[in-house]
Amino acid sequence: MGQWTSAVGAAQLARQLQSQQDRPAGPGSRRPPAYRALADGVRLLVLEGRVPVAARLPAERELALALSVSRTTVAAAYEALRAEGFLESRRGAGSWTAVPAGNPLPARGLEPLPPEALGSMIDLGCAALPAPEPWLTRAVQGALGELQPYAHTHGDYPAGLPALRSMLAERYTARGIPTMPEQIMVTTGAMGAIDAICHLFAGRGERIAVESPSYANILQLMREAGARLVPVAMAEGLTGWDVDRWRQVLRDAAPRIAYVVADFHNPTGALADEDQRRQLVEAARSAGTVIVADETMNELWVDPDVEMPRAVCAFDPAGSTVITVGSASKAFWAGMRIGWVRAAPDVIRSLVAARAYADLGTPVLEQLAVHWLFGTGGWEQAVELRREQARDNRDALVAAVRRELPDWEFEVPQGGLTLWVRTGGLSGSRLAEAGERVGVRVPSGPRFGVDGAFEGYVRLPFTVGGAVAEEAAVRLAAAARLVRSGGTVGAEAPRMFVA
Repeated sequence: MGQWTSAVGAAQLARQLQSQQDRPAGPGSRRPPAYRALADGVRLLVLEGRVPVAARLPAERELALALSVSRTTVAAAYEALRAEGFLESRRGAGSWTAVPAGNPLPARGLEPLPPEALGSMIDLGCAALPAPEPWLTRAVQGALGELQPYAHTHGDYPAGLPALRSMLAERYTARGIPTMPEQIMVTTGAMGAIDAICHLFAGRGERIAVESPSYANILQLMREAGARLVPVAMAEGLTGWDVDRWRQVLRDAAPRIAYVVADFHNPTGALADEDQRRQLVEAARSAGTVIVADETMNELWVDPDVEMPRAVCAFDPAGSTVITVGSASKAFWAGMRIGWVRAAPDVIRSLVAARAYADLGTPVLEQLAVHWLFGTGGWEQAVELRREQARDNRDALVAAVRRELPDWEFEVPQGGLTLWVRTGGLSGSRLAEAGERVGVRVPSGPRFGVDGAFEGYVRLPFTVGGAVAEEAAVRLAAAARLVRSGGTVGAEAPRMFVA
């Protein structure tokens, strides 16, 4: 890491360190020296992602005053962190957080497990549910009935089928966000949408602000596009964003775009409230940053009493600051590779023009299937079925993990598809490795961070339920035992499981 990309103030760091000190100590534990406690506290904040990697730390004198300790204590703590690889320094540039060389980095996305491996492996890597039948079959049959007129054309619609663009615009308008079809572009999934946006707005070397943690596949997409990722830590628990941190990053790092998931954030499940959305849009507008708001989870509330805030783009109706991305893949089915972008007409025109050098257009039959779902009420019924599936799976997985792994910590989200789990001090990367050996596939926390943060976490999607969820928790507990013991698989080898 060559240089810092954000900064942590002395008062802010002192508050975070104090919250660690307030936690009860384990039985029989000894109090370490002050410098060691400070170094361990900073290290834990980095590993948990509460202090981003590449964040500039306060000068020794400033932090000593904020913590009411001697400067010698802070200097010794910083030296210990440098020796362990958690701090880098340069004369005249200060000191900034890092992770040790050789630490597991999120070098790959979360690719789906091949179907042929599902007999012996429980896949908790991919946050996707099976299709909500009979609605998939009905949608495809309805699309076939509408296909004939399009078969007489060349079939390339770079902006999307006019009928689907109009219907998507009507759906935004019905949500209180006036939208014209000219503000809509249909894409090949949300990933295709975000890839096109990144290539248009953020060339190689441009800064992109991202939540920390964030969706692993999007982070990898941005890395491969050559972007410089600037992490912004989420607020505590499931309370959404820390808007003060966002203001600081937008002001200091001046990122070209900011990628956010306001609705049941992936991976934490947090739901940003309406005031946070308004403030973030205002801060981005002042900084000249374009917000890319990923709405792929916005219809997946699980608890029936959830009151959904207005969309992020509701605070920027013209689309000059907020570009919204939606998709059928989470709310309906991952195999339905239909996404869309809502933005200002000139942005849509630029995206469409650039598409000539990419994929030309999105499959017509799948667009017609989504259009059929929207037009017949099938979408609402399918999504309601999806919510019921997710609710049952969530409750089963929560109960199983609490029973088998009582020292693992998490908050239960009101929607989305994922639990963000603190693993009782175990390495998420080692748990993922051990899980593969005992028959459960789980992504480690560092995949969702920038440069190896969140080592003490794993993401558990609630995409399995019933006996499969119970077996998944049993296998996770077996993986945890392996990590604690440092042993080999032996008797912990996976057995065949048939749902």
